[in-house]
Amino acid sequence: MESAKFKWMIKKDLLTLWRHKIQFASLILFPIVMIALCGWGMGGTVENTPVVIVKQTSGDITDQVINTIKSDETFDVIDIMSEPDEAKQMVDKGEIKAAIILSKNFEDNNTRNAVLYIDSSDQLTTQTLVPKTEQIFAMLSETISLNQVSAEPQGNALTQTAQAIKLQVNKIYGQIDYIDFLLPGVLAMTMFMSSMFSMGNAIAGERERGELARLFMTPTSISTVLSGKIVSNLIKEMMRAVILILSAVILFNVVINGNFLLLLLVMLLSALCFVGFGMMFSATSKTQEDYIQVVMPVAMPMMFVCGVFFPTETMPWILQKIAYFLPLTYANDAFRGVMLQGAGLEAIGIDLLVLLGFTILFFGVGVARFNRQI
Repeated sequence: MESAKFKWMIKKDLLTLWRHKIQFASLILFPIVMIALCGWGMGGTVENTPVVIVKQTSGDITDQVINTIKSDETFDVIDIMSEPDEAKQMVDKGEIKAAIILSKNFEDNNTRNAVLYIDSSDQLTTQTLVPKTEQIFAMLSETISLNQVSAEPQGNALTQTAQAIKLQVNKIYGQIDYIDFLLPGVLAMTMFMSSMFSMGNAIAGERERGELARLFMTPTSISTVLSGKIVSNLIKEMMRAVILILSAVILFNVVINGNFLLLLLVMLLSALCFVGFGMMFSATSKTQEDYIQVVMPVAMPMMFVCGVFFPTETMPWILQKIAYFLPLTYANDAFRGVMLQGAGLEAIGIDLLVLLGFTILFFGVGVARFNRQI
C-alpha cells in the first residue's frame, strides 16, 4: 500500500465532507441529539401526571389524603372537585390521566373507600400510578390505624382493620399489555420512516441517477409526475400498514377496539402527511445521500419525542412542548385512540385536522421548492 496516496485518499474524503456542509453538520449534531433523546425519552420516569381528586366530605383524614397525594412528585393535582361524574368525564376525554375519588362517608371508619379511575390505554403511566396510589393509601391506612390504637387503648386488630382505606382500581380500558400500547406507535413510526426513504428514492434518488431529467424530457407535466409518485407511495404505505396490523392480530392476539373504517381513515391521512413530509425535503436534495443526511436528524428523534415507545410525560417539559409541533405526535394519538380506546371520529377529530393541516403545509412547500429546481 502506497502511504502517500493512502493519506491523499483520506484527505480527499475529509475535504469532500467539509465542502458538504449539510453532511458535516449532520455528522456533528445527529449523535448528540440521539443520545440526549435516548436518555430523556427511554430513561425518564413518570412524574407530574395530571390527576384530579374528588372530595365529597370534609375532615382531617380527607385533608391528610389530599396533602399526601399533592406532595408526591408522581401526581400533579390540577383540581379538587366534588362531582365524581365530572372527574370521570375528564379522564374519558383524555384531559387527565386519572381521578382519585374519595367516598361520601370517607370520614366514617366503616365506609372509608376510594376509587382510582385511570386511563389504562397509557400502559407505562398506569404501571406507575396504580402501585404508587396503592402505596400511598396503604401507608395512610397504617398511620390511621396506629393513631386509633393510641387513642383507644382497648383497640384490637378488628379496630385496625376498620380504619383501613379500601382502594378500588378501575382501569377504564381494561388490562393493556405493552404490545397493545406499542402497536399504534410502531404503526405510525413505520409509516413515517418508510415514507421518508421511499420519497427520498422516488425524487432525490431519481434526480441523482438522471431518471428525473429524462422523465421531464417527455411530454409529461410536473403535476402528473408528482401525483403519480405520491399516489404510488401512498398505496405502498397503506399496504404496509395493513400487513403490520394483521400480523400483530395473528401473532400477538392484539384486539382493535375501534371502528376499522375509521382506522383506515387515520392510516390514509397519516400516510399522506408523511409522504408530504418526505417530498418537502427531497424536492431540493441533489443526491439521495444529501436527502438522508437532512432527514435523519429530523425523523429519528421523533420516535422518542412523540411517544412511540414511552409517553411524553417521562420527558423534560421542553420536549413535551416540542412534541405538539410534530405530526407523528398526532398520528400516535389518533391510532391509540381508535385501536386502544375505541374512540370515534369526534374524539380524534382534532388529531385528524392537525394532520390535514400538516399535509397541506408539507405539500405546499414541497411543490413550491420542486418547481424552482426543475
